Amino acid sequence: MRFISTRGQSPALSFEDTLLSGLAPDGGLYLPESWPLYSESKLLEWQHLGYADLAKQVLAPFILDDVGETAFAELVDKAYAAFDHPAIAPLKQLDHDLWIMELFHGPTLAFKDYALQLVGQLFSHVLAKRQTRITIVGATSGDTGSAAIEGVRGSEAADIFILYPKGRVSEVQRRQMTTVPDANVHCLAIDGTFDDCQDMVKALFADEAARADLNLSAVNSINWARIMAQIVYYFWAGLQLGAPQRVVNFTVPSGNFGNVFAGYAARKMGLPIDWLGVGSNRNDILFRYFEQDDMSMQAVEPSLAPSMDIQVSSNFERLLFDLCQGDGALVAQTIAAFRATGTMQLPQGAHEEVRRLFTGFRYDDEQILQEMSQVLTSSAEVLDPHTAIAFAQARIQGQERDHCHAPTVALATAHPAKFPDAVARATGLRPGLPARLSDLLERPERAQALPCDYAAVKAHIYANARQTNR
Repeated sequence: MRFISTRGQSPALSFEDTLLSGLAPDGGLYLPESWPLYSESKLLEWQHLGYADLAKQVLAPFILDDVGETAFAELVDKAYAAFDHPAIAPLKQLDHDLWIMELFHGPTLAFKDYALQLVGQLFSHVLAKRQTRITIVGATSGDTGSAAIEGVRGSEAADIFILYPKGRVSEVQRRQMTTVPDANVHCLAIDGTFDDCQDMVKALFADEAARADLNLSAVNSINWARIMAQIVYYFWAGLQLGAPQRVVNFTVPSGNFGNVFAGYAARKMGLPIDWLGVGSNRNDILFRYFEQDDMSMQAVEPSLAPSMDIQVSSNFERLLFDLCQGDGALVAQTIAAFRATGTMQLPQGAHEEVRRLFTGFRYDDEQILQEMSQVLTSSAEVLDPHTAIAFAQARIQGQERDHCHAPTVALATAHPAKFPDAVARATGLRPGLPARLSDLLERPERAQALPCDYAAVKAHIYANARQTNR
């Protein structure tokens, strides 16, 4: 299988080259040239597979041409060996046709582990085979950073630089990054927003000299491998709840649109999904588009759900590629105009098309706190602020949109202990960290504060990366 850029000006790549490239040279995001489509009979064969074995089947068409079946199976088994629940992604029923999928049983207690543990294994395999080194750069609004670091810490083949918005992630999220002592890990506290951090990462990839000098690679969901690995848990939940004989719905707390795009990809591959809910906090650009046909940037405001404090959702470009009928030039033109004007003008009829599948939802801080309190009272479940938005959407819009009594699954994207202050404020309970992280708040931190300045960030990376070709 080959992978193409959403902007149409870069050559198609193999999976391995796509993995290592991250962002396409033309600034676009990679997608498969064609989507595998799984039949009902194939889905029925998979209903009784465990999570890791299901991943091997779902992802095979994207990977096996490059990695090989035996090697890939070993990488998948290693990726999920450290998860602390035998189901890997357990489903929990909270009401009739209302479920939560717990995606926080990996090493860093967030859904990013489900992709980045596998991506880390893939990086190690490909770099060893090619006998080369890379410099990984990524931006995080909270969870990507620690999950990416966990996937490659200690690697002799990769240095990793994670940019995060100073003061805009939770203390637990920050410490999960800054307390990692491995020499190849570099945490950069940027005086700005997540969007600023993301823009600097993209600027590095657009800098041809830097890209070549540092052998740059990406771990954000701009990297196709991130999206690819997340497709698995949609199939997992759907099959557990009766697919392909019945449809299933999902609600997803969304900032950068990568997680929910993985659900969109699962639907294109044959999983019978009726609708996908896109949950937003007060930073509500996605809500305004899906519900009001208004894709316009506003200032990023801090919230109780900081991983969603985003106004430029990079992965929307992958959906835009479909809305533009695969016209890369039109995608590039649309994105350029959006960055210049702050407003995205989508193709005629696009909003009506996406509304058939996607539904938007918005909860502000006070509503998040109320939902967390209500769920504890009604179901004895402690939710983190992001999951509270997804659960509220599943509860409210599930009743509004579901006319066929299909199960609706809210994605629980983080362990509540990652946001203890918000949980305590809502419920009076202060969730504890798992035993392996019980001393996290006492561990020494190591981070570099930098201004929101591309030249300063670039200079720091050049000064500290082991891989330089100049």
